[in-house]
Amino acid sequence: MTVHIERADQVAVITIDREQKLNALDYPTIDALLAQLDVIDSDDGIRAVVLTGAGRRAFSAGADIPSLAASIAGGPERALREIVRRGHALTRRIEEFPKPLIVAVNGLAYGGGCEITEAAPLAIAAEHATFAKPEISLGFPPPFGGSQRLPRHVGRKRGLEMILTGDPIPAARAAELGLVNTVVPADELMDAARDLAARIIRHAPTAVTACLRAVTRGINLPIDEGLAVEAACFAATVPTDGVRTGLSRFLDRTAVAD
Repeated sequence: MTVHIERADQVAVITIDREQKLNALDYPTIDALLAQLDVIDSDDGIRAVVLTGAGRRAFSAGADIPSLAASIAGGPERALREIVRRGHALTRRIEEFPKPLIVAVNGLAYGGGCEITEAAPLAIAAEHATFAKPEISLGFPPPFGGSQRLPRHVGRKRGLEMILTGDPIPAARAAELGLVNTVVPADELMDAARDLAARIIRHAPTAVTACLRAVTRGINLPIDEGLAVEAACFAATVPTDGVRTGLSRFLDRTAVAD
């Protein structure tokens, strides 16, 4: 298996385990990631996900080049089916996942590895991590959604600089650009990711999911449409136990203070 999962304290840790290949994303690995996310989605005992790579050299070097080359050799239709649609399915699933998903970038995140980071709602990087969009050196644009998500995250000009040059940037620069939330020493990476997960899942699951949906669905809409998404997400939480419990807790504290 090239994808492993561990569960503890309502958090699932998914590890891409192709360390000898710098955790490159061949087709079975992508399919296994999608399958694991489906399992986690339906498991109410798991409240958050941390996604990382095996070893210390790489989170993921991106698409598996031999697989990609074989698909491209088969022509545009095969390449679109095997590369683009599969890659889009993975990054879209990560982007829209109803539970908080934190990418723990433990080394280089190139190509598809960078695109997963862009799609994830949260990301923490080790100090030695690097990020790059090297697809242009292979003759094509990013195929897993990176040409669209990266400029939305970091701005058109900054995104195009990465996409058009293929040059890597260090973790500190990725944090400055907003590609990752924070940078920590390598030996603190997984603890930091689990701590972030714990600080999120202390809140009601219905509230967490509503917040994720409101931001993900509304962020690229005109403001009025985005506000409609926010209103719908708020309305969905009104009849939930999370709201009743949260309001009761607050009102009880206020009564004691008075």
